Amino acid sequence: MKIRKVTTHVLSAPVEHPFTSSRGWLYKTRGTCLVEIETTDGVVGWGECYGPSAVAKAFIDTQLGPRVVGRDPFDVEVVWEDLYNRIKDYGPKGMSIAAISGIDIALWDIVGKLCGRPVHKLIGGAFRSEVDAYATGLYFTDMDRLIDEAVEEAEGYVRDGFRAVKMKIGLGSIERDYERVAAVRKAVGPDIRLMVDANHCFSVPTAIRLGRRLEELDIEWFEEPISPEDIDGYVEVSRALDMAVAGGENEFTRWGFRDAIVRKAMDIVQPDVCAAGGITECKKIAAVASTHGVECVPHAWGSAVGLAATLHFLASLPDQPPSLFPFPPMLEFEQCENPFRDHLSTEPIQQVKGRVAVPSGPGLGIEIDRSVIDRYRAG
Repeated sequence: MKIRKVTTHVLSAPVEHPFTSSRGWLYKTRGTCLVEIETTDGVVGWGECYGPSAVAKAFIDTQLGPRVVGRDPFDVEVVWEDLYNRIKDYGPKGMSIAAISGIDIALWDIVGKLCGRPVHKLIGGAFRSEVDAYATGLYFTDMDRLIDEAVEEAEGYVRDGFRAVKMKIGLGSIERDYERVAAVRKAVGPDIRLMVDANHCFSVPTAIRLGRRLEELDIEWFEEPISPEDIDGYVEVSRALDMAVAGGENEFTRWGFRDAIVRKAMDIVQPDVCAAGGITECKKIAAVASTHGVECVPHAWGSAVGLAATLHFLASLPDQPPSLFPFPPMLEFEQCENPFRDHLSTEPIQQVKGRVAVPSGPGLGIEIDRSVIDRYRAG
């Protein structure tokens, strides 16, 4: 049995209520690039690439897909190394690695289906059968109601059962950010875990000044306070603050994460399985992090395919550190409008009382609704 065909599906859907992050990007659409790999026996695996969909498609259709056809789908790591060595001369980061990630996830899905086992059983087993989920949201939509809209949205997540919430910051003023976060903290109460995400919009001094203010509000972690290229700056921010500093959603491969982990520039690294190299490479990133006492809490922003892959990865991670009452890694469950998260799988992945079950079926454990692909196909 060999790989017969690799197909990419670029999907796009309009967003009814556009939203903005502190990057300044206005999200008017949600999109994704799905990777479908079929074997000569008719078994199909699904993967997903994070980032601009058309770019991932170009990488796979012209460079990576043809190298995968004819290979044994069980040779997951052999294929990964071959694909990485094919592209690393032209940039071992970014969309080329996201493209490899989609192929890697699809191969694990195939292997699981052929073995009749969920992916987490093939990558070391499950330390947990369900995970705590945190709601990512509280973007900027109504600039005249920034505080009120954040409070209303956060209260809604708590009513829905979430016990942890992550909100956007970066309003151009330390006082304005503090006021908005303080209002959310007051609204959700002291028992809800609250995180903030700046999408790397601050300088080092501003991040430290704001971070010290936010520590008064019992913030779980400060995500992407500064530009991801500035590892020295991350070290400064991490040393200056008592709260945890997180980052890494825009980093790739074990080599890309190495310096940040070894120097402990971040207390929490956040590789994305759809971007950083797939399940294969994220396991290695997590191992490097564990070696240096750094937590690994993956970033997740995509369809049901990426969400399922992230759940299997999370299930396979040990508590860091192991203890009688551990702090297991959480699932990022973004709550912005996204039909590919909610409808692509015939049985949507859902949270119940702030917990999400790890899929237990073969492979990724989800069944793709092809009518959703046909409806939103963009390329």
